[in-house]
Amino acid sequence: MQARAYVRGITMSPRKMRVVANLVRGKSVEAAVGMLDLMPKKAAGLISKAIKSAAANAEDKSGGDASVEDLRIHTIAVDGGPIAKRWMPRSMGRANRVNHRTSHLTVVVTDEA
Repeated sequence: MQARAYVRGITMSPRKMRVVANLVRGKSVEAAVGMLDLMPKKAAGLISKAIKSAAANAEDKSGGDASVEDLRIHTIAVDGGPIAKRWMPRSMGRANRVNHRTSHLTVVVTDEA
């Protein structure tokens, strides 16, 4: 059985999130959460929270039959969200655009081997 968790509008660039997401892809939920809790990156906390949410969704969906020990990360995807465009004044009357990127995170866990 599969369960999903979505986190949308994360204020972090997808490129930075993917570095952490690639490290936990395919791992068991326990191993992934243990790894992420020791990682000194902002993305690690956000991804860990999403994985725990997906595991809780799996347990709820199965009526309490699914245990966290059996679950593994089937899919983890980081997609780009809306970009907030801002202007930064520069010298001689010019301005440069600053893009504040956001991310959408999708985590799918499964109990199948």
